[in-house]
Amino acid sequence: MFKSLLLIFFITLSSIEIYGQKIPSNLGAAESAMGGTGVASSGLWAFANNQASLGFNSQFGVGFYYENRFMTKELSLNALSLVVPTKKGSFSANLSYFGYSQYNEKKFGLAYGLLLSKRLALGVQMDYLTTNIGNNYGSVGLFTFEIGLMAKVSEDLTLGAHIFNPIQVKLNDYNGEKIPSLLKIGLQWRLDKNFTAAMEAQSDIDNKIVMCGGLEYRIRDILYTRIGISNNPSIFSFGVGLQMKAFRIDFSSSMHQTLGYSPQLSLIYQMDK
Repeated sequence: MFKSLLLIFFITLSSIEIYGQKIPSNLGAAESAMGGTGVASSGLWAFANNQASLGFNSQFGVGFYYENRFMTKELSLNALSLVVPTKKGSFSANLSYFGYSQYNEKKFGLAYGLLLSKRLALGVQMDYLTTNIGNNYGSVGLFTFEIGLMAKVSEDLTLGAHIFNPIQVKLNDYNGEKIPSLLKIGLQWRLDKNFTAAMEAQSDIDNKIVMCGGLEYRIRDILYTRIGISNNPSIFSFGVGLQMKAFRIDFSSSMHQTLGYSPQLSLIYQMDK
């Protein structure tokens, strides 16, 4: 009984991606290590965090992401992402699964991003969202979309903005509950060839604004280290990355002062088209 109550409590605090009980962190272990930033980042998981980054992409890629939230397997997140470049932009498909057999949330997204100019890109993603509750409580599925912009202000400074579910689709007819819109605005700044900084603000209509930021330092050509922080609630994060030609492995962990650690892992393969 106690375990069931504790699990429900965790889910209420931590439910992600679909119904906005908590503003979602950006996918990817590198992004998680940098405080959960990602709206202005580049790389494979940037395509799921801000689809506008697809406009600057020229590589085929596939990736897997795993997060074990608070070291509780029932709160784990698994995600897959596929990116296919074209002459006038890139397509991306991504799938995420959060939870376990008695409670889970799924998100399937199909995205396209293109360049509007040399330094400005736009991206759009159509989403199908489902939630399932065991013991005959049922399930629900619905469609929504998300849209993003990204601007390369200079070779070293990138700005990004993204909104998920701007139409606030209705979750059910019983009490008119709606899925909140989620807005993210941020920047990524390459301070020099080895240092990169990121800052981001995330907000919806029901929660306080989350401010997050992080630093990445390239120790060697193949080795990266990262740290980050965010508030509401206060979370510290850290991680390392290893780049081996077309393969990349990133590991990170975030720490909640009360609920503990949440390790994350990303595996990525990218190659030129």
